[in-house]
Amino acid sequence: MDHTIDSIDKNSIAERNLSTVAKQEFRLNQRTDGGPLRVLSDADWAFWRDNGYLVVKQAVEAEKIARLEQLVWEFEEMDPADQRTWYPAEKARLKRTELSFNAGMIELYNHQYLWDARQTPRVHDAFADVWGTRELWVSIDRMNFNLPPEPGFEFKSFMHWDYDPDTDPQNVQGVLSVSDQTDPEVGGFVCIPELFRNYRAWRLAQPDKWDWYRPDVADLEHVPVALEKGDLLIFNSKLCHGIRQNTSRDKVRMAQYISMMPAQQDNQELRNWRVRSWSERLAPQGYSLHGDPRRWEQTKYQAAQLSPLGERLLGLRGWQD
Repeated sequence: MDHTIDSIDKNSIAERNLSTVAKQEFRLNQRTDGGPLRVLSDADWAFWRDNGYLVVKQAVEAEKIARLEQLVWEFEEMDPADQRTWYPAEKARLKRTELSFNAGMIELYNHQYLWDARQTPRVHDAFADVWGTRELWVSIDRMNFNLPPEPGFEFKSFMHWDYDPDTDPQNVQGVLSVSDQTDPEVGGFVCIPELFRNYRAWRLAQPDKWDWYRPDVADLEHVPVALEKGDLLIFNSKLCHGIRQNTSRDKVRMAQYISMMPAQQDNQELRNWRVRSWSERLAPQGYSLHGDPRRWEQTKYQAAQLSPLGERLLGLRGWQD
């Protein structure tokens, strides 16, 4: 019997990972004065402005990526050389009932290797360019490990927004590629830049009761984005996007979700939560965030060591300190 899960369903902002939600008053960099950029070129900026996404090549060093790759196999208790270990019974059960597991989400948030990627200066500089400020906080988010489909079980990709585009969301999302995603069979990120550019005109043609989480965009061009190990994809939250299914026989796709937004130094409650999440290796609470029942982050791994940049990106140290 075939099993297909094709939607998570919409959820409110209050139910989300708090570290990924930008304040309504935040505004992305418009660069109206043509100010200097840290990582991006003028051509990169023009592409970002017109298409809603950009790729920062080799944003994270190869040795850091290799450690992340090894960590994923360890954390998932799988042998990269033995596909028989890739589909344990408990994982298969979860994948049939929870889309976050079916889509390859890994409940790993605060390991040293994840923080090593977050506190990489080139990653910070890229987000500083798109926000127009260096005073940022980084998301405390998880990883993705997308295997070839188990026989008789399918993940059906779908195009969507994570925020209602009618609200003009001012936020960005990011994906660090931990494995090469250049082979079409491995799947990967796909988006619709045409819709990013022409959303208002397209929206006027939609019915009154349309579903922004499951829009009908079959007639629009879907653009796949190839990524190599260490590349960082940043995309505007107003970009309709999805993930192409891994249809390979024996290849995996790995990624770490990384985003940044302006620091909320005056929000002591949020700041305390962020610091506690790091120091106690706690998973965020919210919709589709399940945590690791083995509690490996608490029992197997130590609290991550942070650089001065990492302390500021967490909120442990203020940007003016």
